[in-house]
Amino acid sequence: MSSTLIQEKARPRGTFPHVKRAGDFLFVSGTSSRLPDNTFEGVKVDEMGVTQLDIRAQTRAVISNIRDILNAVGAGLEDVVDVTSFLVNMNDFGGYNEVYSEFFGYDGPARTTVAVHQLPHPHLVIEIKVTAYCPQSNNN
Repeated sequence: MSSTLIQEKARPRGTFPHVKRAGDFLFVSGTSSRLPDNTFEGVKVDEMGVTQLDIRAQTRAVISNIRDILNAVGAGLEDVVDVTSFLVNMNDFGGYNEVYSEFFGYDGPARTTVAVHQLPHPHLVIEIKVTAYCPQSNNN
């Protein structure tokens, strides 16, 4: 088994890798819209401190981050077989689902979406973890 931290991505906020390989499977840790400079995609704060959190922008950024992590270890979104998504508010399900469908169709991975009380930062409205199948012989 091997674990990988991707230098171009935001460093995890705990002691875990971006991705772990176990045989032919890749397990991507929960990924958010956090950028390497510790800002977040899909977050706007106006001069009065009012925060707007955009589920579409965050979903797109999360899936793009996952794609980049997989690409760094020789895989891609086409290799994803299972997706678990965590939403802070199920009222965001429509926007999340709309953007998710830009990346995956009915022939894509199995998926579970659950609501959670909160995520590691108050600006996060979504986190996604995935499992990908990518035989090691494909990486040689």
